[in-house]
Amino acid sequence: MLIDLYPPLTSLATPVLRLLLRRRLARGKEDAGRLPERMGQASLARPDGFLIWIHGASVGESNSAIPLIKRLQAQYPAASILLTTGTVSSAKLMAKQLPPPAIHQFFPVDALPWVRRFLNHWQPDLVLWLESELWPNWLRQLKLRRIPTLLVNARMKPKSFDHWLRWPRAIARMGDSFTATLAQSEPDAERYRRLKFPNVSCIGNLKFAAPPLNADDAVLADLRQQIGQRPLIAFVSTHVGEELLAARVHQYLKAEVPDLITVIAPRHAVRGEELATTLTEAFPDLVLTRRGLNQPLTPQTDLYLADTMGELGLWYRLAQVAVMGGSFIPFGGHNPLEGLALGCPMLCGQHMFAFEEMTANMVSAGCGQVVADERGLRAELLRLLHAPKERAAMGQAGLAFAEGQAHVLDRLIDMLQPYLPKP
Repeated sequence: MLIDLYPPLTSLATPVLRLLLRRRLARGKEDAGRLPERMGQASLARPDGFLIWIHGASVGESNSAIPLIKRLQAQYPAASILLTTGTVSSAKLMAKQLPPPAIHQFFPVDALPWVRRFLNHWQPDLVLWLESELWPNWLRQLKLRRIPTLLVNARMKPKSFDHWLRWPRAIARMGDSFTATLAQSEPDAERYRRLKFPNVSCIGNLKFAAPPLNADDAVLADLRQQIGQRPLIAFVSTHVGEELLAARVHQYLKAEVPDLITVIAPRHAVRGEELATTLTEAFPDLVLTRRGLNQPLTPQTDLYLADTMGELGLWYRLAQVAVMGGSFIPFGGHNPLEGLALGCPMLCGQHMFAFEEMTANMVSAGCGQVVADERGLRAELLRLLHAPKERAAMGQAGLAFAEGQAHVLDRLIDMLQPYLPKP
């Protein structure tokens, strides 16, 4: 099988992988001072005693890990916790949010010598894998070392499932490396069962356990003053093409709601300069200001480009309605619970397949809607902007919906009991 050739090939490819890391460094995608960590070289000593290693690829997964880490620290104070992530943005966020004495390291590239170096140093007693990517060297080495490894908050998009159905033996071998698979929804659980993953169960989405997104009180108050009584809608976590959609929708709505503000918060803030140019050229009659350049939101502002990191909590608190990015293109959407937990009504497009069960439950609970297309989005936004009582009811339903999901972390801790030391 091709998967058998993967370990030796990655060993031979380490010079090429070093070069690729250097190129990523030149593009700002790696941390120069911590680049050796990406090659399995630890920058910190291993703490004594039981070590729980939690791996989450990027910002979303690492944020989901924070409530879990805090609960583990409270219930198992003798255990040490190591969190790995693979992106610079997640490392910066963890520098602020990771509760001490938990340790952060960059996740090494899946080259066999680097995997072994990492595991030889850290020697984890339990591994909680929050990433959806499955890396053959990592999983094989964890199985060979007989380290309990749980796939936590597991999800699989239908497209990925269809791909793996063509390679059943390869995916079954990687899946067999896990001790258990804890899926975030029943459709996800069924996909993992069909792919022969072991001990599959559904405990819910760990993101439900995350506390509401924070917002600086002083910054929030300043923005409220700048906005005044103007209505505001927020397009959050947008992807390529959705920013132009947001501008078109704003232009249409402005005829009926002339003082409307549309906030556009791209999923990747580094696209700010490119987006500003694109939007200004495409819509010269709309006034655009950029938060990434510390430009104030003026009375003339139509589009407010929120090209910053970690500020979605502001926009959910300020918006009358939020529109979920990644759902008007076939990406799969993002987590709507973040807005619902702050009482913000949510609108999504047809492509919420990464959160299909949550989206269906959101609609049933009356705190959000799925619209068919851009025309449907315009009509629903216009209707809600003129329906303050309905918006308030949706906001209250969203708060209740979010509170009703808080059991997920309890269920996860219960599932981990057999693998954890006695408190």
